[in-house]
Amino acid sequence: MTGVISLLPEGGPGLLLPHADAASAAGPSGGGEDLAGYLARGGYAPLPEPQRLLDRVAGAGLRGRGGAGFPAAVKLRAVRDAPGRSVVVANGEEGEPGSVKDRWLLRHRPHLVLDGLRLAAAMTGAARCWVYLSDAPAERAVRRALAERPAGPAVDVVRTEHTYVAGEESAVVRRVDGGPALPTAKPPRPFESGVGGAPTLVANVETLARIALTHSRPDAAAAVAAGHLVTLSGRGGRAGGAAVLAEVPAGTRLKVLADLGGHGTAEAVLLGGLFGGLYGDGWPDLPLDHDGMNAAGTALGCGALHFLHPGDCPVAVATEAAAYLAAQSARQCGVCVAGTGALASTLAAVARGATGDDETGQLHRWSRQLPGRGACGLLDAAARVVATLLDRFPDRVDTHRDAACLVCADPAPEDGRRFRVPVP
Repeated sequence: MTGVISLLPEGGPGLLLPHADAASAAGPSGGGEDLAGYLARGGYAPLPEPQRLLDRVAGAGLRGRGGAGFPAAVKLRAVRDAPGRSVVVANGEEGEPGSVKDRWLLRHRPHLVLDGLRLAAAMTGAARCWVYLSDAPAERAVRRALAERPAGPAVDVVRTEHTYVAGEESAVVRRVDGGPALPTAKPPRPFESGVGGAPTLVANVETLARIALTHSRPDAAAAVAAGHLVTLSGRGGRAGGAAVLAEVPAGTRLKVLADLGGHGTAEAVLLGGLFGGLYGDGWPDLPLDHDGMNAAGTALGCGALHFLHPGDCPVAVATEAAAYLAAQSARQCGVCVAGTGALASTLAAVARGATGDDETGQLHRWSRQLPGRGACGLLDAAARVVATLLDRFPDRVDTHRDAACLVCADPAPEDGRRFRVPVP
């Protein structure tokens, strides 16, 4: 079974192009699209008047695909209007362990991303650009594309180590400037003072790809802006345990996505990578969009969905997620080090059947007091995983009080292996 699927109409404005021109999208060697193939699909079209393109992006309602869903045009304008010559960074570092979309794009559609980078530079007035990533195959594909692309702004490639926090925008700036890929306190935000002190646009690579499609397919700008790349994973599934990368319209119900990935028997889902937390009853009817998920008390984030089947235990899933996040702490904020450590260790005790009301009460308090107190979203993610476990699976937590769960018997690994999936 293929690991790349589209639910967009045949011949539609999809990023993945799995229909008639799927073979050309992969390039002659299968290692990424080549320049000829991209030009044949309207790529690298002449630069428009920047304001006209910015108005088109705003009119389409394009939102960033890095996780927060912030309006792309607002971010572009903020960088353009800040004093000083701006720079743009294409952020391809996927911190969430269950996401593969950004690496897939950089490996297979590098020209699409570079075209979007070119257009973002034009809209913000930037003369210097970077592509930021940690994936070796992606780096090779990007460097090949840079060697053959038409003339454009200067673009450098910066390689970083893969960590949960390395893709956070202030960590991106810090690494591009030659430092460690660790978050910094805000303000200032990168749009105010970023790389080398210049106003900096840190844009997710899917966001840039959709900007490029908005330019080459102005007739379909709204559909381009509304499409989402999602990573579907879980034990078993359509691809035999591997991830399925799908492009789907906004508002698609999660039940449709579960069936698409071969997870029709799932009983729950972990949303947004790790950031959206766990969701049980009612998850099949959740719509795939930021506003709908926010209203339901969860988050779409990077579009990674990990499905839990009848043989999975939500306590085990939450325990592994908390252990991973505690291990991934940048260890710069005392509240994060202490908070993630306490959440992980207490949740591990729950999994062992070694807790009572006192520990459960502590988890409730911590999961509500800790969000918003770190320099990045890692502590928030850990707190939300715990809060959603307690709120949505109280009976499953209670069954762990007096006896260890067989599914939870092994210590939770700290490398997030349950959630890590290969790029299709």
